[in-house]
Amino acid sequence: MSEDYLYFSNEKLQNFIQSAKNQDEGVLEYLKNVKYAPISDFPSGLEWFNVTEPLSFTKHLKGKVVVLDFFTYCCINCLHVLPDLKEIEDTFSVEEGLVVVGVHSAKFENEKISSNVLAAVQRNNISHPVVNDSGSEMWKNCDVHCWPTLLLLGPNSNPIVMLTGEGHKNDLILYIRNAIKFYKEQGLISDHKLPIRSAYHLLPDMKGPLLFPGKIANVLDVNNNCEILAVSDTGNNRILIVKSDGGILQQIGGKRVGFKDGSIEDAEFNNPQGLVFQNRDILYVADTENHAIRKVDLKNKTVVTVAGTGKQGEDHVGGKIGTNQAISSPWDICIFRTPDMDLTFHPDGNPPIRDILIIAMAGTHQIWALFLEDTVWWKCKKHPAGTCINIAGSGREENRNNLYPHAAAFAQPSGLALCQKNKEIFIADSESSSVRKLSLVDGKVTPVVGGDRNPQNLFAFGDKDGCLYDAKLQHLLGLAPAGDEKTLFVADTYNHKLKKINLSENSIVSLTLPAGDCPDGASTGFREPSGICVSVDNKKLYVTDTNNHQIKVVHLNSKQSIVKIEKLDLKMSNEDNNVDESKYDVLMQKPVNINENGGKVILTIKLAFENGLGLTEGAPQHWMVNLRDVTWSAVPKSGSDLNKIETVISISKSSASEANNLDFLLNLVTCTADSCLPRNLIVRIPVKFKKNGDIKISEKIDLILRPEGVQRI
Repeated sequence: MSEDYLYFSNEKLQNFIQSAKNQDEGVLEYLKNVKYAPISDFPSGLEWFNVTEPLSFTKHLKGKVVVLDFFTYCCINCLHVLPDLKEIEDTFSVEEGLVVVGVHSAKFENEKISSNVLAAVQRNNISHPVVNDSGSEMWKNCDVHCWPTLLLLGPNSNPIVMLTGEGHKNDLILYIRNAIKFYKEQGLISDHKLPIRSAYHLLPDMKGPLLFPGKIANVLDVNNNCEILAVSDTGNNRILIVKSDGGILQQIGGKRVGFKDGSIEDAEFNNPQGLVFQNRDILYVADTENHAIRKVDLKNKTVVTVAGTGKQGEDHVGGKIGTNQAISSPWDICIFRTPDMDLTFHPDGNPPIRDILIIAMAGTHQIWALFLEDTVWWKCKKHPAGTCINIAGSGREENRNNLYPHAAAFAQPSGLALCQKNKEIFIADSESSSVRKLSLVDGKVTPVVGGDRNPQNLFAFGDKDGCLYDAKLQHLLGLAPAGDEKTLFVADTYNHKLKKINLSENSIVSLTLPAGDCPDGASTGFREPSGICVSVDNKKLYVTDTNNHQIKVVHLNSKQSIVKIEKLDLKMSNEDNNVDESKYDVLMQKPVNINENGGKVILTIKLAFENGLGLTEGAPQHWMVNLRDVTWSAVPKSGSDLNKIETVISISKSSASEANNLDFLLNLVTCTADSCLPRNLIVRIPVKFKKNGDIKISEKIDLILRPEGVQRI
C-alpha cells in the first residue's frame, strides 16, 4: 500500500472535522490544507458509455468536482452504492459543478468485455458516464485496492479523499457541498455541460418486450392441466405470468419503478429477481433493490410486502416479524416444506406440513428463512408466522464450509435449488464461482463443485468440467434440479453456458448446444443467462437469457442432452392500460411507420415556455410512457427531469395486426405571475406497421407551452 493511499484516506479529513466547530468548517479547513498532485488522465483508447465522446480531465472535467466510482458490475456492494450516487447526482447537477464517473475495473474475465459492461450499464440504470478500465490502468494509477472505492477529486483532477466500501452517502454529500462552495469562491468551478447520451439508445433494435429478464419459475395449473411460468422482467420492473406457449396471462407492476403494494396494476417493484410459486394462485418475489419479499395473489390480483422495509438492512441475525425486519438484496427464493416439529400438539405422529421461504440474501452473504406459518423447526424452536431470520452464514464474504451453519460463510449467494427428498438446498455462490449445499436437517454446509479449498480465495474461477474443486465456473447465478433430484442444471452466467451436475459424484459437465442455435458459428447462443427451471414433464429447461432479452426453451432427450433450443415468443394479452383521457389535452402527432416485424423508437421531447408561463418551483413534475400493449416496453418508462426527456420504446411484432398509439404523458404544474395551473398532456404518436417500415426510428418533438395553449415546432 502506497503512502498516497494513506493520504487519500478518510481518516485525515475526519480529524479536521472533529477538531472544528462544525462539520462544514472542518471540511473547508481540510480543503485549504490538502495539496495532492493531480491524477493522470484517462488512457486513450478506452471505451466509454453514456457519452458521445471520451472524457478527459483537461477538457470535459476541468472545473468540475468529480467522483470516480471504481466498481465491477458483479459486486453486490458496488450495486449498493449506485442508489447513493443517483441521489447525489439529483442533489448536485453537472452545471452546478459535480460529475460522477464510473470506472469499471473488472474482477472476472467476462467483465472486461465492453459489450458486457454496456449491458451492465443499461441493466443497472446507470446514467452517468462510465469508462471500461479493462486493463485496470486507472485502478493502478489511483492506487485502488478494493471494490467499491470512491475517489473525490477537485476541479483540476486533484485528489481530495478516498472512501472504500459502501455507506458513504452522507459523508459524500457533506464533502461535495463544501468542495463546490470552496472552489467556486476561487473561480475554479465551471458550469459547462457534458456530451451525455444515454446508453439505452444502444439497445437492440429488435429487442422484444423483455428487458434483462432475471429469474424464472413454473407451476402446474391442475385445473387447466397446463404449465404456467412466472418471469421477473427485471429491467422493466415487472413480473409476467405466461403460459408455456408464450401467451401472457398477467402483468404485475411495470408502470414505474418504486415500492408500492396494492393491485397488480398499480404495484411497483425495483429490479425484481427470484420467484417461487407456493401454489397456482400465490407467487413470492424477491424484490431485490427494494430489499423486500413481496407476495402476489394472482387470483385476487393484489401485491403485499411480507418482509423488508424498502431500505437496505445491515442486520446479520434477524428475528423480527414481516415488514419490521430489514433485509439486504434478496436475490433468489424457494419454498421448503417440512413437518412441524412440535409433537406436543400432534401425538398421533402426523404433524402438519409447514411452508418455509428460503432466501439467498446476497447483500449480507447469507441464507435466510421467512416462516410463512407458525413453525417449530431446528432444535424445536418456535418461529411465529412472518419471522424472518438468518439460518446460515456468518456474514463474512468467504467460501467457507462448516458443520455448523452460522460458522459457514458465503460470497454473494444468488441462486437456489431445493431438493425436497433429501432436504437439501443447493446454492449458486456467485462471487466464489461455486455450488454449495446446505442441509436443512442439521445445517451442515458442504462443497459441490467449483471454487477453491482456501475459503478466502474468491478468484478461483474459469470454465472447466470436473469434480469438486477441480471444476471451475464463472459467477454462476441459476440452478434447477431435475425431477429425480439426481441432476442439477446450472446457468453458468459469465461463461454463457448451461451445465449439469451429477449430485452423487459432485461432478459437472457442459451441455453442448445444437449448431443451429449458435449465431455466426459462435460457441454459444446465450449471453449471461441467469435464471433456469425444469419443466413439469422434465423434458425442457426454461432459461432467462438475460443479455439477449429472451426466454429460451431448451429441449432435452432421455439422456438430458440438448436436442433443440427455441426462443419463447411472448404474445399480446388483452390487458387494458388506458388512462382517463378526460383529464388530459391530447396532442396528435404524425404517425411513425415501423417495420411489420417490430423495432424501436427513440423518442426525445424538448419543452420550452413563453409569454410568462413557467414551471412552479418546488411542485412535482412527472412524465410517463403509457403502453397499451404489454408486449411493448420502454426504458426509462417515467421520470421527473424535464431537461432530459429521452426514452427508448421497443415495439413487438406481435402487435403488427393493427395500428396502435404510443402515448407520452406529461403531468405538469405551471404558473404565470398571478396564477398556477396544472397541465396534463398526452403526446400521442400513432404507430403504423408497414412491410418496408423502419426498425429504428428517432422521433424528436419540440413543444412550446404558453398560458393560452401548446404548440409543436
